[in-house]
Amino acid sequence: MQLVINTYGSYLQKSGNCFKVKVNERVFEVACNKVSSILISTAAYITTDAIKMAMENNIDIVFLDEFGNPYGRVWHPKLGSTTLIRRRQLEIAETSEGLNLSLEWIKTKLSNQIELLKKLRNTRPQRSAQITSYIERLTPLLESLQNLSGTLDERRATIMGIEGSAGKIYFEAISELMPDRFKFQGRSRNPAKDEFNALLNYAYGSLYSLVEKACIIAGLDPYLGFIHTDNYNKKSLVFDLIENYRAWAEEVVINLFAKRKVKVEFFNKIPNGLVLNSDGKAALISEFTSFMEESIRYRGRNIKRHNIIQYDCHRIANELIKDL
Repeated sequence: MQLVINTYGSYLQKSGNCFKVKVNERVFEVACNKVSSILISTAAYITTDAIKMAMENNIDIVFLDEFGNPYGRVWHPKLGSTTLIRRRQLEIAETSEGLNLSLEWIKTKLSNQIELLKKLRNTRPQRSAQITSYIERLTPLLESLQNLSGTLDERRATIMGIEGSAGKIYFEAISELMPDRFKFQGRSRNPAKDEFNALLNYAYGSLYSLVEKACIIAGLDPYLGFIHTDNYNKKSLVFDLIENYRAWAEEVVINLFAKRKVKVEFFNKIPNGLVLNSDGKAALISEFTSFMEESIRYRGRNIKRHNIIQYDCHRIANELIKDL
């Protein structure tokens, strides 16, 4: 489970083999072996004993900004695996092998978008024809990825153009399914222009944290990407790999609206947009955590969604060095 600290002035300390949390006048303990990571999204106190226990048990402590993006992480200093994996990341980045990996991730993203729309169509029979029309617009874009060849440098612009076109169609479809009060005009990042994007940006931030951690454990360098080019302090591989899982964050947010759990009181206005307040973050994180704890059928086994990310990162790392 993720231990989330999102109340101003909370206090986190070690108590035996437990993390002890004080929130206002409420005090509770969580066994260390039940915690996979600690997310802190507000001003809080944490003792060095709690940090040490987290490091000894491979529990990362992640600090999130007001948009849900990780701005800092406390993690043990171990590399995670052999440096050969990172060398291989560099070697294949501009080869056909790098292109094939990148295409696999983008195909998965578009396939997930189509599958989510199909799932929404099943529960909204009165909108079936409308949703089908969006699926029919997305399908050719997915198919157009099948015949790409060459190097990633030669095809990067084409891939990102296809991905961008698919995204516009997909989010137009999602907006159409929102209650009238919460319809939106495409993606808006930080700050979000509307309630849907404020929730989605924060959900993506939680996913970024999980993907980065999985990369580190598997021995992959989060900064050595393929589709997303290298920039100073840009975790390019994290941006690449999260494409496989974005539909999960999107489904969580859509479910919050479908269950009528979203309230206008969840949002604070800031210059040029909106951000989630503590009540909004609590509602989202609760839904997101439950969703990620669900087991689904994946590559012939039943596995929790949050474990799929780690499974995939190990699979990629093993593929990079399998013939060496």
